[in-house]
Amino acid sequence: MVESIRQIANRISQLKIQGARNVAIAAIEALVKLSEETKAENKQEFLDDLFRAQTMLLSSRETEPLMRNAIKWIISQVEKSDGETINVLSKIVESSASQFLKNLEDSKMKIAAIGSKRIKNNSVVLTHCHSSTVIKLLTTANREGKNFEVFCTETRPLFQGRITAKELIKDGIKTTLIVDSAVRSIIKEIDLVIVGSDAITSEGNVINKIGTSTIALIAREARKPFYVVSELLKFDPATICGNYEKIEERDPSEVWKDAPKNLLFRNPAFDITRREFIHGVICEEGIIPPHSIFEVVNRKYEWIFK
Repeated sequence: MVESIRQIANRISQLKIQGARNVAIAAIEALVKLSEETKAENKQEFLDDLFRAQTMLLSSRETEPLMRNAIKWIISQVEKSDGETINVLSKIVESSASQFLKNLEDSKMKIAAIGSKRIKNNSVVLTHCHSSTVIKLLTTANREGKNFEVFCTETRPLFQGRITAKELIKDGIKTTLIVDSAVRSIIKEIDLVIVGSDAITSEGNVINKIGTSTIALIAREARKPFYVVSELLKFDPATICGNYEKIEERDPSEVWKDAPKNLLFRNPAFDITRREFIHGVICEEGIIPPHSIFEVVNRKYEWIFK
């Protein structure tokens, strides 16, 4: 049981599972499997298993509030239930997981429908890294019959932008891949920027793949609208108390595998885009100004703050 959780945690930390949504789904599925295989004999032992799994999964990556919120939701449903038998508790985990996943998928569909309206015929869109929700938004606009094209950054050092490019051309969308440092050179050709999000703070700042904040600065300079696509469940409640989302530092080998000795590296996985550079957050509740994030999340997902 512990080994199966450790395997999932290792796959997440090694980026064999990547993307906030995919990481959260993997963690949810791991908890469901644990609940089916647990050797616990009572509710407290069952919860202890869940808490141990929570610790292992959350240590796999630092910047994953969606995973944290998913695990928090499932455990909270078990804690407040009247169930005592392991069979009943296991079913609560399964039903809570299904409910969370359905909400996640429904949010994705709503975001795609809302965000696709921002894409007009002959629009040129710039995106960064890989976001399944951004992909859904763009493919939705394509299926609506809109003629547009997309520029993708390659997204060093692991080239997630190539994943985006492959998925877009597969859907028949005209796509151009550029090196990350070319953004300022081509920004004059861009009509709007649409990026994903790994985390949103109580102030309305956004944590996303390294390079996002640079693109936001360039977009502001060029007076191009910069939109962030995000489920509200990526909100990090810890930021209310002044705790800043940790920025994960990745292995230097991702940057240069056969680097010369004594060369120092910095390889942050994410950066912070301040709310003043964000035109709007495209979420399941509509397109909202980033400074309204706390209010909207509190209204829709009150349990996050408990």
